[in-house]
Amino acid sequence: MPVIRQEVAAVCADGPAWPDIAQAFRTTVGSLPPPWDELFSPLRKGAVDDLVVVAQCGQSIDARIATDTGHSHYINGSAGLTHLHRLRSLVDAVVIGVGTAIADDPQLTVRRVAGPSPARVVLDPNGRLPAGARLLATDGARRIVVTKNDLSGPWPADVEIIRVAAPDGRIAPSSILAALAERGLRRILIEGGAETVSRFLAAGALDRLHVMIAPIIMGSGRASLTLPPIARVEQAIRAPIRAHLLDDEVLLDCDLSAQRLPVGRAKTST
Repeated sequence: MPVIRQEVAAVCADGPAWPDIAQAFRTTVGSLPPPWDELFSPLRKGAVDDLVVVAQCGQSIDARIATDTGHSHYINGSAGLTHLHRLRSLVDAVVIGVGTAIADDPQLTVRRVAGPSPARVVLDPNGRLPAGARLLATDGARRIVVTKNDLSGPWPADVEIIRVAAPDGRIAPSSILAALAERGLRRILIEGGAETVSRFLAAGALDRLHVMIAPIIMGSGRASLTLPPIARVEQAIRAPIRAHLLDDEVLLDCDLSAQRLPVGRAKTST
């Protein structure tokens, strides 16, 4: 049975401020103050190799991330969005697919809590991301485009370009992670969209999956995850979970480390 406990959505009034928690997360070896240790300590060190890869998806009770028309702002409430920004403040890099980058034009910065913004990584194998995308804005954070070999895109000259082999026109999650690891990025958040998160999950490339469930039922719309079909229930991915109540939303913290495959070295060029 999952452990359900009250999670504090705002910084505890009688406890350390969030910047102190984020600093302790990176620099100390002891437990974090409650309620943060149970939720964030699994992200401090990899169980398979020296990477920690966590994906996050926000959804309705019936596992929808958008309506049929694509509208999704905002399914999750304040507590869910704040949790996402806390995750961003703890990782080295946040990764999204180019479809999400074009559709939502996100900033991918830390704004709802105090803390450093991670490197922003967009997966763009075919050079679709416009040069004016907000995640490419110059603000001191690293900006990285992962694309396929021999592709020259419209990206600004000061953006890091990682070119990775893509024999089927798609870049394998393991190659993406290996390329980021070679550049010193060890804690990685896969933020979206649904196709990107699903590909990392199907590839055995995730240590944790955070599913933030909002108290709404949509009835139709886009699903949060789409995986290859299975014939029998016993073929399903099974993961130990813990549930945390954040105001009126429920966070499921799914431990996928048992199926995570080690990440090797990727053949890349810059």
